[in-house]
Amino acid sequence: MATQELKRSWYALHTRSRFENVVNEGLIKKQLEVFLPKIRVQSRRRDRRLMIRVPLFPGYLFVKTDLNPVEHIEILKTIGAVRLVGNRQGPLAISDETIGSLKIMVASDQPVQTGSRFRKGDKVIVVNGPFAGVIGTFVRYRGKHRVIVNIEALGQFAGVDVSEDDVEKLPEILL
Repeated sequence: MATQELKRSWYALHTRSRFENVVNEGLIKKQLEVFLPKIRVQSRRRDRRLMIRVPLFPGYLFVKTDLNPVEHIEILKTIGAVRLVGNRQGPLAISDETIGSLKIMVASDQPVQTGSRFRKGDKVIVVNGPFAGVIGTFVRYRGKHRVIVNIEALGQFAGVDVSEDDVEKLPEILL
């Protein structure tokens, strides 16, 4: 059996919801190269107006690995880690140029705009507020940080207007 030298590349690692920092620290303790891009945003809490650092891509961070089986298992055994993002052939590498560009973007003081979290038709769950636990379908964005979610019951739809922060996309595994 010929030994093939594995090339170290960056991969996106999907994490449990709001576990990005836990996974980041866990991988650092395992002496792996990790990148968790964070941006400064104003806190949305009504009682304070602080600038806080939040992940640029909620639920994801980047890890540099050669995907040798031992290291791959160690990554996935980290508390809060879900899976390396990829397709049926396996995890997909992310170019060093892309990671370098992200590092430059988050290092600057300029605001960084990201794409929308939800697409029309996404299955979502309300995680906070009076509608917590409700599962529905994302319809559209409505104003600043507000979304419309449809809930189907008895063959009819009822729509609710909730804060974008109170809604999370359901993992495809649960659908």
